Amino acid sequence: MAKRLKTAVVGTGFMGRVHLEQLRRVESVDVVAVVGRELKSAQKLAVSYGVEATDNYRKLLSDSTVDAVHICTPNAMHYPMVKDALQAGKHVLCEKPVTTTVEEAQELQTLANKTKLRNCVCHNLRYYPMVQQMRRMRESGALGDILVVQGTYSQDWMLYPTDWNWRVDPKISGASRVMGDIGSHWFDMIEHLTGLRVKSLCADFQTFHATRKKPKRSVETFTGKLPSAEDVDDYTVTTEDFGTVIFHLGDKARGCMTASQVSAGNKNAFKFEIYGTKSSVAWNQERPDELWIGHRNDPNQTIVKDPSLLLEGARSYADLPGGHSEGYDDTFKQVFRRFYQSIADPGAPLEYPQIADGLRQMNLLQAEFESHRTRKWVDVTS
Repeated sequence: MAKRLKTAVVGTGFMGRVHLEQLRRVESVDVVAVVGRELKSAQKLAVSYGVEATDNYRKLLSDSTVDAVHICTPNAMHYPMVKDALQAGKHVLCEKPVTTTVEEAQELQTLANKTKLRNCVCHNLRYYPMVQQMRRMRESGALGDILVVQGTYSQDWMLYPTDWNWRVDPKISGASRVMGDIGSHWFDMIEHLTGLRVKSLCADFQTFHATRKKPKRSVETFTGKLPSAEDVDDYTVTTEDFGTVIFHLGDKARGCMTASQVSAGNKNAFKFEIYGTKSSVAWNQERPDELWIGHRNDPNQTIVKDPSLLLEGARSYADLPGGHSEGYDDTFKQVFRRFYQSIADPGAPLEYPQIADGLRQMNLLQAEFESHRTRKWVDVTS
């Protein structure tokens, strides 16, 4: 990129820190500010990265030198902040979910189309090298026709009733917790890899802890595993701890999945298996450099990431040579790099998920809620 681009990160929690760290690795991009709801929290984070801190988002948007913003706030703030940024002429990269309702996502997509600004929803998990190897295998015909897809996204960080996070509160996170937070990653990945769309589904949710202990102090995501009985309030829970969905994929394929935040021992177990008429593939995020390939009449394989041995279309998603692991943090670098390249070069391909993809996940989530409520199969809006 000939021109150095300037960006700002909005949000000072777990995801804000992840974005700040990975933006340092993107060529020709400078972070100029961190925006927090409270100036003190923004200053605490900004000083570690040598950037400015502010609690005035609207003033930041009025700065003509800022090219883009990263929205890393709790879910309910995504819609108004993305809307304000697009209206201010800023390119936007937003954490998922892009909104908490279908109607809000539709409005943002209309606005993005009108402004013609670059927009990205951070389904970063697409960007593991071995995931892209699976995609290119499917595109090359190596898998044949897809027959069956199955898997899970399982975590354990909300196993106990003393576990707490802002995602439990629907006013902040939206009506769904597990399916909206990690189930959306699973479905985005499956449609991305197979090139097929979920047409109908049957879903069931379960809330195992009807009451949780809510701390009177702020608790950052993934940091509440050492609970204290002091300074907590009882909180009635309406968001789900677990969800399962069976679904029709394309015209022929069938699938099933689970998503859970109460599965002991699973820290971030994002797993899926894709079975085709020629061969099969399976992958687990906790072992990201490995890809299992299954055969009917030949020995099965487990291959290890080595860019020199990947299919050509997957090679650019790996920066390090074979034997050098690339993981979760690297996926952000890969999506950020492509996002900013498309800003610098209007002719560059848009190789990242956009607001339209975020709307797609909201339509899926709406169908899941309707199915759970009615105890029936539901068709998914295109």
